[in-house]
Amino acid sequence: MHATAVCIIAGAFHWALNVNAFTLAWTHSIEKVRWEEDYRLDDRVLVLEAARIRGSGAGMEPPPDAVLRDGAWHYQPPHARFPRLVLANSSFGGHYDVCAAGECRPLPTTREGSSAPTVIEPCES
Repeated sequence: MHATAVCIIAGAFHWALNVNAFTLAWTHSIEKVRWEEDYRLDDRVLVLEAARIRGSGAGMEPPPDAVLRDGAWHYQPPHARFPRLVLANSSFGGHYDVCAAGECRPLPTTREGSSAPTVIEPCES
């Protein structure tokens, strides 16, 4: 069966985003620059299709084939397929945003002081 939505789980919070593609964005915890990754649903996995970094340093150097355009390094990551994304819930970094259909929303985090991750995965039918 094919997934037609992305589920976001943060503690007791569950959210189904009815899209086949989305962008995950966040601010790097040390360099304080925006990082964006574009994903699409393919069967029951998330496929990373493209990424953008608005700077470099602290372990986030763009790959050699990246192109600087509109203030960000654009590149295509190696073909990467994930059954789910597990996002750290750290007080050192900023929040995550999920963008789809021209709109970005901050992802919820688990309760303050918790280190439980936020999970993004294809929804069950």
